Amino acid sequence: MKTTALRLYGKNDLRLESFELPEIKDDEILAHIISDSICMSSYKAALQGAEHKRVPNDISENPIIIGHEFCGEIVKVGAKWQDQFKPGDRFSIQPALNYKGSLAAPGYSYKYIGGAATYIVIPHEVMDTGSLLPYKGDAFFYGSVSEPMSCIVGGYHANYHTQNGSYVHQMGIKEGGNLALLASAGPMGLGAIDYALHGGIKPARVVVTDIDDARLSRAAEILSPEDAKKDGVELIYLNTGKCEDAVQAMLDLTDGKGYDDVFVFAPVKPVVEMGDRILAQNGCLNFFAGPTDHSFSANFNFYNVHYNGTHIVGTSGGNTEDMKESIHLMQEKRINPAAMITHVGGLDSARDATLNLPNIKGGKKLIYTNISMPLTPIEDMEKLGETDPLFAELAKIVKRSNGLWCAEAEKYLLANAKSINVE
Repeated sequence: MKTTALRLYGKNDLRLESFELPEIKDDEILAHIISDSICMSSYKAALQGAEHKRVPNDISENPIIIGHEFCGEIVKVGAKWQDQFKPGDRFSIQPALNYKGSLAAPGYSYKYIGGAATYIVIPHEVMDTGSLLPYKGDAFFYGSVSEPMSCIVGGYHANYHTQNGSYVHQMGIKEGGNLALLASAGPMGLGAIDYALHGGIKPARVVVTDIDDARLSRAAEILSPEDAKKDGVELIYLNTGKCEDAVQAMLDLTDGKGYDDVFVFAPVKPVVEMGDRILAQNGCLNFFAGPTDHSFSANFNFYNVHYNGTHIVGTSGGNTEDMKESIHLMQEKRINPAAMITHVGGLDSARDATLNLPNIKGGKKLIYTNISMPLTPIEDMEKLGETDPLFAELAKIVKRSNGLWCAEAEKYLLANAKSINVE
């Protein structure tokens, strides 16, 4: 079976190539990738090359396929797994395998499995660890964003609270409590709002902050206070950049009680410190943002740690159960992570998109691996449609979906876009 894939050979050395895959072994599976969303972790792997902790030292001779947020269909199943999987099954993968303590992961460490490819060979480690996850959704892109969505689910599960006289940690955000999502009008923040409203544990009040009115307005269009009220949650959007005293404004929204749970979505010192200052007694701050500065720090009130029982956690990624939950919620249409996606492109756009990811504004960059198409902002499709009928129709479809990428748009794109052809 021939595949076309984006392979990492060294620092900033990504090459789109076609090559033959080996015949699968009895404990392997051949699969067809349809979609892969690009993660900042892939950018970091491309930037660091063999110095990355998950990337092998010999990639100059044995390049790996990059990309780990992918979804597709099974083509052929080795004898060992034929009682569990069959051709035509759709799947997603939890890339953090933790196989026998190894850091090896799809998208970082393997020659024949990664998201930026047309066909892959799934190694036995994925099945042995229960990381090949059945997916029954109506669009492949949901399977791709189930991994970043699982990071949000994991963050909510990681928060904890205690009771006086007990050392037992009660895991999860507080039911019926006050929840603050700081700097949260971006793609991952939208996912966090969605999960707060439609996940398993509901707060009574959710306050979402940002300093950009346009981002806040768009968030309110996608996840409105009116709809939240129907779900029994008070949802408030606040531009803290316009507040004379942002901390006091946040506290006033809770009648001075403070917030039981605070999530920080930007690695910005004043934002972290505001999060600390608005914590209620026994409040938990989750530092969700991933800084690139190894010495990043902020002040934290340890008087409150001692006397008010405030605490802090940090999460980086979700586990397999978190990913199963995110897939389940999407399949039940309780959450819609389509709000994360701002750009769509073909496999031939994946190299430049990965290497320039920090400089491309917006949210998730979604790659359809079997087509040829420049990386395109969804908001630009209407303008591009003036001269390109493909984008004209996609713009119409997306407009009917409140400006969000959707199953209908995916289906139309896959049926009408130019196929990838790289030798």
